[in-house]
Amino acid sequence: MTTARIRKATRDDIPAAQELKLACWREVYADLRDEEFFRRAEARLDEDIAWWQRGIDAGAEFHVAELEGTFGPQIIGIAGATPTLPEDADAGVGIEMGMLYVLQKHDAPAAPGAGAPGLRALLLETVLQGREALVWVIEQDQTTLNFYRDHGFTPDGARESLDGEWAGLSEIRLVRRP
Repeated sequence: MTTARIRKATRDDIPAAQELKLACWREVYADLRDEEFFRRAEARLDEDIAWWQRGIDAGAEFHVAELEGTFGPQIIGIAGATPTLPEDADAGVGIEMGMLYVLQKHDAPAAPGAGAPGLRALLLETVLQGREALVWVIEQDQTTLNFYRDHGFTPDGARESLDGEWAGLSEIRLVRRP
């Protein structure tokens, strides 16, 4: 298995990172959202790219994982965190894991059966560096909830019903205190 390289993202990475995010949404939320949801997300792609580019230009950071491909490096994972928002101050941590996306086919551990972490775990720790943090996860997404539980996050009782395009789903807040 080829090892992915993890590095800080640049402005030029954003289109590919957004495409990856949409592909991951299709994998994770296919049973929770209809096809129209994904079509609307794809229609907003240029707006989302421009928003992320403004963020990078203003000093925001996130990381990408990439593999060398036939036509150059291919982004196969993205991750980023931000300072905790004021409305989450009661969680008592200073960092919110804002995004962590890796296509399932690229998340296999580097050494299967040897307890080596998969790419999602490597990206998580690259961003958090062992620090305490919080993350909001869609309650109906058991795979993601289990991933974060396996990495020391526990629900703290905060729950939010979503609206708009996410109506009918809810998020729960998980907190990690190493």
